[in-house]
Amino acid sequence: MNCKVGKSKISGQVVCPPNKSYTHRAIFLASLAGNNSRVDNALLSADTISTIEACKKFGAEIEIENSSIIVKNPIKLGVNVPEINTENSGTTIRIASGIASLFSEEIILTGDSSLQKRPMQPLLDALSSIGAQCSSTDGKPPIKIKGKITGGNVTIPGNFSSQFISALLISAPLTEKGINLTIEGNLVSKPYLDATIATMRKFGVSVQILIPYKRYNISPQVYKSTTFTVPIDFSSLALLLSAAVLNGEEIIVKGSIGNLPQGDKVFIDVLEQLGVNVTINNEEIKIKTPEKLKGGRFDLSNSPDLLPPLAILALNTSNPIEIVNVKHARLKETDRIAIISRELVKLGIKIQEKEDGLILETSENLIGAELNCENDHRLFMAFCIAGMYIGNCTITDPESVKISYPNFVEEMNSLGAKIQVQ
Repeated sequence: MNCKVGKSKISGQVVCPPNKSYTHRAIFLASLAGNNSRVDNALLSADTISTIEACKKFGAEIEIENSSIIVKNPIKLGVNVPEINTENSGTTIRIASGIASLFSEEIILTGDSSLQKRPMQPLLDALSSIGAQCSSTDGKPPIKIKGKITGGNVTIPGNFSSQFISALLISAPLTEKGINLTIEGNLVSKPYLDATIATMRKFGVSVQILIPYKRYNISPQVYKSTTFTVPIDFSSLALLLSAAVLNGEEIIVKGSIGNLPQGDKVFIDVLEQLGVNVTINNEEIKIKTPEKLKGGRFDLSNSPDLLPPLAILALNTSNPIEIVNVKHARLKETDRIAIISRELVKLGIKIQEKEDGLILETSENLIGAELNCENDHRLFMAFCIAGMYIGNCTITDPESVKISYPNFVEEMNSLGAKIQVQ
């Protein structure tokens, strides 16, 4: 399928979706705690449903009521687990791999063709070092894991994905010895690690931070039943705010921000650096945009999901936007640096692709084009927003939004966008 996108002006109110990362983590932890643990305001998307299904395969009894997920009975570490297909969800397969290592019998985890290209080896090496038997297809899914890990000292590189570290942290309390974790090199996506620890603490498990982003100790503990309320997703909010900046500032975005750590909150600072005035009041976010954005240099090492919504803002800047330290965005659902560079240049933007980022500069000759997002949900949404600014664009793979923002097209159209699914 494709979308035709016409030049659009948008206005009105929209509710920001719940946070995908916290929904994943809370489902896993609620499934380890059981005893009617609840996840309220959960994001029910293709990725988070993959996590629910994985937890059910592990033996958890889960019910869904509107936007709440209730875990009646927890994961049963002794059950025989059928193959777990995590579809397109990197978070699901990585955290599920950590939990699989707590079982004595072999468990097979796999996913769709996109997921089968994503690296797993650093996590498998770490699990092997504390007692798991792991095999894979050249370090990628499908993977086989046979536990049971006992815990102890474990080292893992920090430059691939914070999800590997989250998987180890979440499994650690349920090991016999607990885990002393050392992160080698520079850790990318630090706020996602903070999110994992914050969620674990909500479920009654303490994590001892010896050296932030370097050394952690987790002693043997039990996850406790709780009710966890998911805040809004700043990754989705960034896209909504980019849409408002480019296509109509009369937008009010509503949603509970909460006080849990989110790395993508930095997008507010990014917008202000570009000259946008952002007002947050009573769970409402509004913006006021200058005629031309300023441009500038932005380090996205801790917030790689901001690459697409920031890149498209180069459509209307007086100076280039330079994005740095985001090499790990090449390991997302797609190589986002390469695809943004390849596709946005079709619109007339001047682009320099670097190993770890992009330099983007607007031009006087912006034109509509056919943009291929390669089934990547965040690229699809960003390209649609760019299409609303320029007009006469076609965007591939609208079905990809089911991963993180299932109602994106409908909600944009309700604000006045001209997006037609064909």
